[in-house]
Amino acid sequence: MSGGLGPVLRVEGLGVTYGALVALDAVTWSVDAGEILGIIGPNGAGKSSCYDAVTHLVTRRGRVFLNGEEVTDTAPHLLAERGLKRAFQQNAFFHELTVLENMVTVLQDRYGTGLLATALLPFTQVRRRADAVEDARQRLVRFGIPEAYHDLKPTNIPYGIQRMLSIALAYGSGAKALMLDEPAAGLGGADMTHLINLLISLKKEGLAVVVIEHHMDLIMSVADQIVVLEQGRLLATGTPHHIQSDPRVLEAYLGRAQ
Repeated sequence: MSGGLGPVLRVEGLGVTYGALVALDAVTWSVDAGEILGIIGPNGAGKSSCYDAVTHLVTRRGRVFLNGEEVTDTAPHLLAERGLKRAFQQNAFFHELTVLENMVTVLQDRYGTGLLATALLPFTQVRRRADAVEDARQRLVRFGIPEAYHDLKPTNIPYGIQRMLSIALAYGSGAKALMLDEPAAGLGGADMTHLINLLISLKKEGLAVVVIEHHMDLIMSVADQIVVLEQGRLLATGTPHHIQSDPRVLEAYLGRAQ
């Protein structure tokens, strides 16, 4: 948790409108360091619009705060530089590069040097490259991608490993808050277990994690707090136990009133 320092990521009154369609209306939530926030809701509830609004990919109303500092008007790429990272629902990687080269590429903010430095200090550049490769290797293993896959192209590795790679690339050299959009899509068995273990490990390391997910068993087992959206509005928020027993949620999302 944040230890009384306030949430890592806080959104207030987010709203998104596409013409006459209100996709998101006055949605507010927050997530602390070392906490997993789950966002659930039926199809069309506004979950992806919420992510797009937080990361400034759409025109929206409301305010966004990162570590207590307002970043409402910050450009998407600058949000990433400040530690707000996002993995999309579809796997995203450089298809022409190997798995290891993909990871090295996203670490350039840490290891990259200017052209002048490269020309004047070639040996330093070689050493930095070697450091980047080793760092990338360790990060891939940390995200559940064995070394046996590092020299393969992403399209030639199992789908479950592709999902882990997408998360690793989104995290890059580090993050304060990581937003994942249906990370469990298409996963099952051992791959689902690996994902659960990864999410728990990121939480233990103090990362603030936000997860959109349709797999209820997953989200109920890892989330500390859950936000339920319906038709673009906040229907309920609370612990997994609270959400599972909320009659509004059972009626609107789980499809069974009790």
